[in-house]
Amino acid sequence: MGPIRAGMCDCFGDVDRVPELLGRVERGDDAEAWEELGRRLLLECETVFPASFAALPRLVPLASHSARARELAGLIVRCVPSPHGCDDLLPGCADAIRTLGEILDRHLRSRPDDYLASFRLLLATEQQYHWSAALGDFSDDFYEVACPHCAVDVTIAIGAYGRYSALRDWHLGDVDRRDLRPADPSALSGVGRRMYATAVRDGQGTLADGITHLFGHAECPRCASVFSIAEEYTSANRPVM
Repeated sequence: MGPIRAGMCDCFGDVDRVPELLGRVERGDDAEAWEELGRRLLLECETVFPASFAALPRLVPLASHSARARELAGLIVRCVPSPHGCDDLLPGCADAIRTLGEILDRHLRSRPDDYLASFRLLLATEQQYHWSAALGDFSDDFYEVACPHCAVDVTIAIGAYGRYSALRDWHLGDVDRRDLRPADPSALSGVGRRMYATAVRDGQGTLADGITHLFGHAECPRCASVFSIAEEYTSANRPVM
C-alpha cells in the first residue's frame, strides 16, 4: 500500500498506523501486529474502511504462507458488497483479489483443517458473496426461502438428520416434510458446478453431496409446487452492488 491519501482511514480514523503494521508483518509473523491489523481493517467482520482495500495489495503476497493474511484478506473481500464508500478503490484491488483466489484454491488442494472457511473465502473472490456468507458444512444446515408460487416461508434442511423441505412451526418444529430432489452432478452449471467440482477434487464428500442438494429442487409443503432451491435463495440474498 502506497502513502495513504487524505481520508484513507482505518476503523479508528487513523491514517498512518496501518502502513506501519503492514511493515511489521512483512518482516515476520508478529502476532500483536496481526491482531491490531484485524481490529483496524475490519469491524466485527462486517465493516471495512478505505485502509482495508488499500492494504489488500500488501496482504495478498503474504497469504501464500500466512493463514492470518489469507483470512484477513479474504474477509475484506467478502465485505465488498457492504456499504463502505470505497468504490473508487475497488478497481485497484482486482489483481490482488484474483491472486488471492489462486492462493486459496491451491490451499484447498492441500485439504487443510480450515477447508470450509477457506472454501467460503474463495467463493467471495469469485463474487459469490451470498454463498460465501451462508454455506455450511451440511452437518446441521438450514436455509429459509419463500416458495415462488404461494410465497409461504419454506425451511430447507440439509444435514445428517435429513434433507427435506418443511414448514416450521414454533411449537412442533419442522412439519409436513418433503424429501429434497438433489441435482444430477453432471447437470450442474455455473457456480454450482464449480463448487461441486472443487469439493470432489479435494475429497470433501459430505460437502459435495450437500451441494447437489442445495442446487437441487424442493417441493413446497403447502402448494406442492417444485422449485430450485439455489435460484430462490440467490434471488432473495444476492447483495445489491
